[in-house]
Amino acid sequence: MQPEEREMLKKTLELAEDNNKMLSSIRRGMFWGRIMRVVYWVILVGAAIGVYYYIEPYIDSAVGAYGDVKGDLKNFGDLFKLSR
Repeated sequence: MQPEEREMLKKTLELAEDNNKMLSSIRRGMFWGRIMRVVYWVILVGAAIGVYYYIEPYIDSAVGAYGDVKGDLKNFGDLFKLSR
């Protein structure tokens, strides 16, 4: 092997090693990015479920109150229909 070829081979090896390091770094970053995205969504969905769990009694009472008011208004409207 001639010295020029040997030098070119060394440069190619160095470039290949640098590329391998960069690609490994990119893959590692993608891996951790995926994990963080999953953790983000699990926390977001878990927080939404937790908030609903704690707010559910208030929602139920508000819906019940709305139903009572709706029924009272219907009864009030029926009074006017009877008097006509």
